[in-house]
Amino acid sequence: MPLLTAPVGIIGLAVLAVAASYAVLTIAAVLVWHLRGAAAHSLRLPPVTVLKPLCGAEPGLYEHLRSFCSQDFRQYQIVFGVRDPADPALSVVERLRAEFPALAIEVVANPQQHGTNSKVSNLINMFGRARHDVLVIADSDTFVKPDYLSTVTAPLLNPTVGMVTCIYRDLPTQRIWSRLGAMYINEWYMPAVLLARLFGHRSYASGQTLCLRRETLQAVGGLRAIASHLADDYRLGELVRGLGLQIVMSPHVVMAEHDEPNCDSLMRHELRWMRTIHVLRPRSFRLMFLTFSLPLALLGIALNAAQPVFSTPAWALLSTTVMVRFALHFLHRRRGALPLFEDFWLVPARDMLLCWVWCQSFFCSRFTWRDNEFDVDADGVMHRQS
Repeated sequence: MPLLTAPVGIIGLAVLAVAASYAVLTIAAVLVWHLRGAAAHSLRLPPVTVLKPLCGAEPGLYEHLRSFCSQDFRQYQIVFGVRDPADPALSVVERLRAEFPALAIEVVANPQQHGTNSKVSNLINMFGRARHDVLVIADSDTFVKPDYLSTVTAPLLNPTVGMVTCIYRDLPTQRIWSRLGAMYINEWYMPAVLLARLFGHRSYASGQTLCLRRETLQAVGGLRAIASHLADDYRLGELVRGLGLQIVMSPHVVMAEHDEPNCDSLMRHELRWMRTIHVLRPRSFRLMFLTFSLPLALLGIALNAAQPVFSTPAWALLSTTVMVRFALHFLHRRRGALPLFEDFWLVPARDMLLCWVWCQSFFCSRFTWRDNEFDVDADGVMHRQS
């Protein structure tokens, strides 16, 4: 046995073992989540204010906002906010006002900027119109079922719970770039969140749903405390945990529309998300390649080719990784929201693109968000570039 090829073959086998192990653990975490028990709902839930920041007439906006107007909930208010009084999203809101005249709908149009995060600035402008002490903040592309408000607010009856959040599934528009972008969320990011949760990590918080009491928000310094943070949802969760309160992940899985008009849009979004993860997890970010199971497995089999004596276990590990990776792809499509076989051929491209964006994130400090360029510092604070 050549002296140099044996260590390379062993390294390749180890890489394959890591890839297969991560793939198996990830799908196990997803299955555990799907097998969880349903939450019990209380009949004595307090009234709620839903804060919906808007910006532009996104695809499916009417259907998304309408799902919040059709809640099986005793008393709630919705505050819609825009920064531009001419924002086309307002025509959708007026349509909903006419359709639901009995629902308390308020609109705030205010361009005042607070910090560098425009979404949070919008929320700060809206906050003064909130009537109730239980607040739900939800992104504009979120679609929910009629039991959403009762499900996400119920855990707040426990005084040790400070915030409730949700995992989400992306539903893409028909463009191939949208489908690739949705796969990023559905087949890498959300499974990674559930795997971290399986091992006891409880820091996840998503802007798709942030539900908390007014007193909790005021105790952490209000929305102004996150007005310049890139990961405003994560930062708010961090502040809530700092009060000694729990963050609960609701069993309600929300849906989000994913629209990417072209490759450039997809790359800009994913690069911003990677920069966000880099800010949140600077030490572990360099090891993130261990979560790219398919590219990692291909690297392992290439290294192992130098040592044929390990070929049997190597190919077994590669087969396991590939089968489990495709099983994960089909698992989140099993309920028919997405065509079962439409995108399976994109899986290798999706995983290689993920690896490419991760590599790119080491060589750029700036990102683009709604046509503005920003730098982000080590504390996650955004700085606008001229």
